[in-house]
Amino acid sequence: MNYYPKPMSKLIKELSKLPGIGPKTAQRLAFYLFESSRDEVLKLASAMVEAKESLKFCDLCGHLTQDSPCQLCRDQSRDQQTLCVVEEPKDVIALEKTREFRGKYHVLHGALSPLEGIGPEDLTISKLLQRLQTGEIREVILACDPDMEGEATALYLARIIKPMQIKVTRLARGLPIGGDLEYIDEVTLSKAIEGRQEI
Repeated sequence: MNYYPKPMSKLIKELSKLPGIGPKTAQRLAFYLFESSRDEVLKLASAMVEAKESLKFCDLCGHLTQDSPCQLCRDQSRDQQTLCVVEEPKDVIALEKTREFRGKYHVLHGALSPLEGIGPEDLTISKLLQRLQTGEIREVILACDPDMEGEATALYLARIIKPMQIKVTRLARGLPIGGDLEYIDEVTLSKAIEGRQEI
């Protein structure tokens, strides 16, 4: 039995397709939009359409941009010899917010996942290798997620990049600032012990 009028049911159904949005949240969002002014709803719809129509991926690095090459690729003040490889454009944003990394990026647009049928040809690995063959890059930082797919992707990339005489590094892994040892999972603790540093 359908408890809502057809337009509300359709809105809830579409909203629930968004990642992280379950039926209850979709219902709350639908009612929020219904109770909002027409202008507010049109602003949201307009922003969604504008983003969809005007954004694309940078031809060089794969990051989200309006113009290609993107702002980060055009920035000549960045370290041209260091390349940070990430899975998604949102990872570039996370790293940029730290203001620590000043090199270039390469976005894979996913991670290797044989169970989901995602292989090297489904990612931008061939573009990465083309960039590395120019001889300009001296270090590749593999900043893949610390999960099974990210680990598999990093190991695969390291294996094909090392023979090119390019230094390959990984982001350090370990304990979060402010964390208590008793609440840290075993894998994180073991990685922290493995990557310990002299002080």
